[in-house]
Amino acid sequence: MSIRINLLPHREMRRERRKKDYVGLLAFVGIGAAAAAVVVALGIDQRIDAQRARNDFIRAENAKLDEQIKEIATLRAEIDALRARQYAVESLQANRTIPVHLMDELVKHTPEGIYLKTMRQDERKITLTGYAQSNERVSELLRNLANRTPWLERPELVEIKASRIGGASASKETRRVFEFSLNALIKTTEPQPQGPAPKTTSAPATLAAAGASANR
Repeated sequence: MSIRINLLPHREMRRERRKKDYVGLLAFVGIGAAAAAVVVALGIDQRIDAQRARNDFIRAENAKLDEQIKEIATLRAEIDALRARQYAVESLQANRTIPVHLMDELVKHTPEGIYLKTMRQDERKITLTGYAQSNERVSELLRNLANRTPWLERPELVEIKASRIGGASASKETRRVFEFSLNALIKTTEPQPQGPAPKTTSAPATLAAAGASANR
């Protein structure tokens, strides 16, 4: 019968075994952490790549929108230019008839005893000069232009002064009249056709020279 005696210290063996187990556990944890870090890094890289792709797409779409905006701005500028030319043509065509209407209105609303000498137009403003038998005739003309004509507005007297006309020859005597000038504005919108004008004591205006007016 033999007896075996373990001469190795069992505590040392147990300690060595525990150390190996601990080292193995640390290695396993380290490998797991490294693997997790790799997975996380790969996920972050994928997200970054996806975000970059989205950013590139957004920049491309923004560039397309910028081009479309430029095209729209160009079209709007062309449309505005066409409208301006159309307005200029329409204004020119409308303004061609204004002198005819003005002459017609002056014939209708110039009272008897007033002789118009000149009519000058500067854009919307017209200037009339002439002779009147009295101040009352000039006042009546101003009232007619202010209230009865659809083509003129805001008439105002610029000047009136006593004068004498005629006397071109020794046999003709001079006549005392009132020389006047007035301004009025052409209305910006074309008036609507009106019915027959009421009868007044006005007589047709005569655009004549001062000498011809005196001979009447």
